Amino acid sequence: MVRLEEQLSRLVEQACRQPPGSPERQKLLTQIIRLSAGKLWKESNLYYQDALQQTWLYFCRNICEGTTGQVYNSSLSSVITWLNVYLRRRLQDFYRIQQRQQARTVSTSVYQSASGDMSEALDPVDMLVAPPETPPILDNVRMWVETDSNGELRSVHIQGHPEVNCQVLILKRLPPEVSWKELAVEFKLAVPTLSSFYQRQCLPRLRKFAEMEGYDVN
Repeated sequence: MVRLEEQLSRLVEQACRQPPGSPERQKLLTQIIRLSAGKLWKESNLYYQDALQQTWLYFCRNICEGTTGQVYNSSLSSVITWLNVYLRRRLQDFYRIQQRQQARTVSTSVYQSASGDMSEALDPVDMLVAPPETPPILDNVRMWVETDSNGELRSVHIQGHPEVNCQVLILKRLPPEVSWKELAVEFKLAVPTLSSFYQRQCLPRLRKFAEMEGYDVN
């Protein structure tokens, strides 16, 4: 995986040195797409291919220049992580559209079955079962932490305890979070030691990622 990410990074650099729209850039972008395709998030649903198509379009327009969004920044994530975050957002958008369409269908059915008294019609939204969906920011953060494409989160750790690093602690503190007391027992370290390290080293990196993703962290 690391070798693939390094290869993709080199191809991105080469592509962005070529003029926009040039055959040379198009050839390199096509190569990146072919190498990345097998590593992207997979789902079995009717709108996956549409979301995937939007993702590749976003890739072509923003990998070198921020034409329709924020330009890709290799210092923040790998190409694959960047694409997966965008793909999952589009899938969530399609899911919401599907839910609204179902609501309209249910609304029509309720209206037709009502005996002319619209005041007795049920709210169609109440008839839909809400999915146990994790908030998008948590999905995106978890993917970013678990991937840790440049190894930074794993490399930043409490002195003498490489197993207690930012990757581990951020994942532990994501909802449903593990308490500091439980972590102190698990790692045999004092609560102030763990908490202080998290505040000084892990939280700033988490905030930086959230800001780059457009979330309000204030």
